[in-house]
Amino acid sequence: MNAKHATKTHTGNGPATAEHAPAITRQKLIDLLNEDLAREYQAIIAYTVYSQVLKGPEYMSVAGELEKHAKQELDHAMLIAKQIDYLGGMPTVTPKPVRTSEQARDMLRFDLENENETVRNYRERVRQCEALGEYALAELIRGILVNEQDHQIDLATALGEDVPDVTRPSERA
Repeated sequence: MNAKHATKTHTGNGPATAEHAPAITRQKLIDLLNEDLAREYQAIIAYTVYSQVLKGPEYMSVAGELEKHAKQELDHAMLIAKQIDYLGGMPTVTPKPVRTSEQARDMLRFDLENENETVRNYRERVRQCEALGEYALAELIRGILVNEQDHQIDLATALGEDVPDVTRPSERA
């Protein structure tokens, strides 16, 4: 029995058991969104730096695309911070660490790995928001997710690779 249906069938007689407990709480969602916000900050910094230090004619158009990505990540950060505040939390001010390299391919690889994780996290966040009945927030995150998947495509293409399948086995139908 999944937690969403279990909470509907709980009669209120006695304490809720683990079987009847919701899978996510408002506070846990705030904490997870703050992790997402820290990752957005990381992306802003990485894209800003990488767009300026990529060298070579083959990376000139890529550098321009990374500048666009940095601006989009700032928009994501603003949206996520606003939602954390809406939920009653305080948005974090600390980014996740940014990896750097002298090699352009390494920088693009770091970005792709970060985008893969971001896509996985936002897919989970959509489900968590819906479990809490925060449908508008789930829709907002879906919009961000579309943008993040576009970043995945751009980065994989720049690396000459297929877009990685980041779907967890538990997410498959």
